[in-house]
Amino acid sequence: MSTPVIDLHEVGRRYDAGPPALREASLTVRAGEAVAILGPSGSGKSTLLNLVAGLDRPDEGTVTVDGVRVDRLGEAAAARYRRTKVGMVFQFFNLLDDLTVADNVLLPARLAGLGRREAQRRADDLLESLGIARHAQTYPGRLSGGERQRVAVARALMNRPPLLLADEPTGALDSASGEDVCRLLRELNDEGQTVVVVTHDLALARSCTRRTVHLVDGRITSDAATGTDTGATAESVR
Repeated sequence: MSTPVIDLHEVGRRYDAGPPALREASLTVRAGEAVAILGPSGSGKSTLLNLVAGLDRPDEGTVTVDGVRVDRLGEAAAARYRRTKVGMVFQFFNLLDDLTVADNVLLPARLAGLGRREAQRRADDLLESLGIARHAQTYPGRLSGGERQRVAVARALMNRPPLLLADEPTGALDSASGEDVCRLLRELNDEGQTVVVVTHDLALARSCTRRTVHLVDGRITSDAATGTDTGATAESVR
């Protein structure tokens, strides 16, 4: 059985005096899985994503990613963790418009201190494999939405993270570009990349992933193979 990449145990998070954003959440995602975290606005999706990414800390429970106790990390250690363990893709790309495509993709490697020659080789390979090598010296503002999201995926994969987190990755795209990005995520998963997609869109969850975890009011209410109506896997909801 494959090793867990994500292991959340009885995680809770509360902000101010309101109801918990996340409560008693336990979730395991194993290496090579493609999982959708699905739920409406306010369900706790963003909180769960931020906890896994080391952008927030739980009030209770534990968060472990690829063997790292993320909930115990200080600010500097959390930044190092994000550079090596997690690649993040956002709805609005978050590319730097004053850098070329190649330089956007190279940025994580430079921050991580990877040697220039190895970084360039990785960037060239990623741009080629994702079908955007011809745009290496182009600035992001000249690309289509789908092409910019491919650049964002290349940047997220630059340091070879064990986990790729995609937060509403097709939310800013037209339907054709959205399908293209979904196809890309499926291909990456077929090659062994662990992918977690956070979304409110059931159609996106079904097309991009093989397993869907539903969140309602901060609780995991179901965890099942994508396309099934209900049920929970014993390995994933404890």
